[in-house]
Amino acid sequence: MNITRLLRHLGTPRWQVRRKFPAASLAAIEAAIKHTEATHSGQICFAVEAALEIAPLLRGRSARERAVDVFSQLRVWDTEHNNGVLIYLLLADRDVEILADRGIHPRVGAAEWEGICRKMERAFHDGRFEEGVIEGIKAVGTHLARHYPSSGKPANEVSDRPVVL
Repeated sequence: MNITRLLRHLGTPRWQVRRKFPAASLAAIEAAIKHTEATHSGQICFAVEAALEIAPLLRGRSARERAVDVFSQLRVWDTEHNNGVLIYLLLADRDVEILADRGIHPRVGAAEWEGICRKMERAFHDGRFEEGVIEGIKAVGTHLARHYPSSGKPANEVSDRPVVL
């Protein structure tokens, strides 16, 4: 149990998400997802959560473990070509996790996803939350466009609207 992490989560109320991502930022993120999805047939979902609940936090739950739950809950895995990608931000930890479905993950690989996460985290460290997310969406979109180019007819299987948990 990391006391610093516990205090950070307890000190990060839900309204902090709206402070870092006001309505205009959420709209810009949604527009970025729509724009990049026009270039490929993959699906991108962005979800942000202020902090973990106390019980999972005390059990040492990681951002990665929580992202796996969110990936499932939001049904990002449920796409025709198994090419859904979740970008998950746990604000209290400023930890970004990218989970890619089985169709796209092996084509890109964990190291590449990890690199995108670290770039986003650097932007967040500098206070550039909206910009960091949009840069991440573009980077994910580049991989999806390479491996799943647009078929001409957009099929939106996962909502483009950012999810605030």
